[in-house]
Amino acid sequence: MSLSAELSPTPFGRMLTAMVTPFDSEGRVDLALAGRLARHLVDEGSEGLVVCGTTGESPTLSWQEQVQMLDAVRQAVGSGVHVIAGTGSNCTSEAVKATREASAAGADGALLVVPYYNKPPQDGLEAHFRSLAKAAPELPLMLYNVPGRTGANMAAATVARLMNCANVVSFKAASGSIEEVTELRLACGPRLAVYSGDDGLLLPMLSAGAVGVVSVASHVVGKRLRHMIDAFLSGQNAVALGQHEQLTPLFQALFSTSNPIPVKAALELSGWPVGSPRLPLLPLDSAMRDSLADLLTALRQT
Repeated sequence: MSLSAELSPTPFGRMLTAMVTPFDSEGRVDLALAGRLARHLVDEGSEGLVVCGTTGESPTLSWQEQVQMLDAVRQAVGSGVHVIAGTGSNCTSEAVKATREASAAGADGALLVVPYYNKPPQDGLEAHFRSLAKAAPELPLMLYNVPGRTGANMAAATVARLMNCANVVSFKAASGSIEEVTELRLACGPRLAVYSGDDGLLLPMLSAGAVGVVSVASHVVGKRLRHMIDAFLSGQNAVALGQHEQLTPLFQALFSTSNPIPVKAALELSGWPVGSPRLPLLPLDSAMRDSLADLLTALRQT
């Protein structure tokens, strides 16, 4: 077996949920509901939970609220579930502080988004992530490339230069390109575990060497996503493809407007009163909500 064809480790499991942050009727973080939702997601097949990432509305959470969310989820699920804290920022010193605090608070890893808005060049990205790796050398790190959100794309060659940081162990690939998985594996070797950051690309990314997914859809179809992953890994390709095709309309609906607007609506429709997103995001409009409700009803019947 060639180096590029070796299987990568799964440092955080196969299916991770990028958790929403529940808010109460007054817009405050509902920590009790967050704990209940975290336990439910684990029961539905999630091996890891990412708190305070994009889906968790990190841009509108204070650092104090983010620490409180991490603590609430950590206590709710115990030590048998991977809890990864979103600690990225476009300010390196803030990200360093947040990553150290997450490590001290008991996180199992940190999700580090490519710095947004200031659009650093590749050597700036390398210096940024190297600083974070050095700040918390005991904490496993997941680098997060999502150029549609950040305005900057992290090249595979840049990631490869960071592989001499022992705690850079994984990568959330959310560029929308399946080729990103192959580029990363060829540049970095099998030590880097690549996770799909897009539910709709999970199956093709698995075929290209990704180890799993950081999922939004798992909030409402966790068991089915898990079944798709397990079917693919066991060689039941037709079964995996069937699940992928059945779930694709939901994948598309959950990104029909800015995440996490649709998934919060999907949770509400499924009996989880997680509240509206914080401004500048708004609740899902009524027509899209009705369409999403029909999709969820149809999936429950298949």
